[in-house]
Amino acid sequence: MPLKTLNREHATPRKGRGAGINPEGRFEKVAREGFDDGWNTVPDGELPPLKTYVTVEHAKSIISRNDSPDIPFTQSINPYRGCEHGCIYCYSRPSHAYLNLSPGVDFETRLFAKVNAAELLRKELAQPGYQCEVISLGSNTDPYQPIEREYKITRGILEVLAECRHPVGIVTKNALIERDIDILAPMAQRNLVNVYVSLNNLDHDLARRLEPRCAAPARRLETIRRLSAAGIPVGVIVAPVIPFLTDHQIEPVLKAAYAAGARSAGYVLMRLPWEVKDLFRHWLETHYPLKAKHVMSRVREMRGGRDNDPGFGSRMRGSGEFADLLHQRFDIACERLGYNTGRRHRSLDTTRFRKPHLDGQLALF
Repeated sequence: MPLKTLNREHATPRKGRGAGINPEGRFEKVAREGFDDGWNTVPDGELPPLKTYVTVEHAKSIISRNDSPDIPFTQSINPYRGCEHGCIYCYSRPSHAYLNLSPGVDFETRLFAKVNAAELLRKELAQPGYQCEVISLGSNTDPYQPIEREYKITRGILEVLAECRHPVGIVTKNALIERDIDILAPMAQRNLVNVYVSLNNLDHDLARRLEPRCAAPARRLETIRRLSAAGIPVGVIVAPVIPFLTDHQIEPVLKAAYAAGARSAGYVLMRLPWEVKDLFRHWLETHYPLKAKHVMSRVREMRGGRDNDPGFGSRMRGSGEFADLLHQRFDIACERLGYNTGRRHRSLDTTRFRKPHLDGQLALF
């Protein structure tokens, strides 16, 4: 293949993709490097768009659990592995290494769909020892990424949760969630759902490079507006905050989201675990070469001198003077606008839960 296809120094992202390189995962023993074969196979230097390949996966379990002290939920469901949105900063990219795939281009083009998710969920909720706690959708990859239009796995999960009156929290960057307002609105009336739309900037050109297959910023604001109009509690997550790229847009994003109907807000500082740091550096040098050194210098200042800080507590917010200033700015903006107060900023109701009926099983009452 031509040198510019794979070589780390010259590769550029294909249209609609975030990563420009496809490095091996950290568990691989063999590395591959592209080189010019001399055949001039792509004379104009343009490569065709990369296709998305979806593998049907029959999962063995569907509810994941964690005990992380800085994550506000203990249960989550991820309908898909890999994410077609292609966000270059995505902290979930390294998980593809466990599948012997690259956290780079593979993460956004080689996807896995858990087609038996709703069936498994019904069985797990029916277990005698199950204790109802809020389930988070979208903790690892977006439950409304483009392939959800065809597979409708997230919708199937919501149908089971609605039937069982089980509370759910959703995080997404895609307007596709509007399709499920018919399920979410009745759940909201029972205080069983809240939705967060992730939005870290209002610059469409920057968003197109950072998050190539996500809904545009203006479209996400419209999604907030439509969800709020339907009576669904909706908030905004300013994530990730990237020094010198998106940090100056915290206040404008919060203001625009509040005007659209968001009443809860949070933020997360960009994390660069494992292979993500190399992918992000390459992306910076490709799209913003004059800012690359400044961005990474500020990242290290907020991460204790490293590219990434995995410590609980500090990993979401950073540390040091600049991280403290960022936190103050966010708090002041939220207080001024009126975020995180009132009826819509409350815990979801876990008392309404009722176990699902399995096939052939009759209700006692």
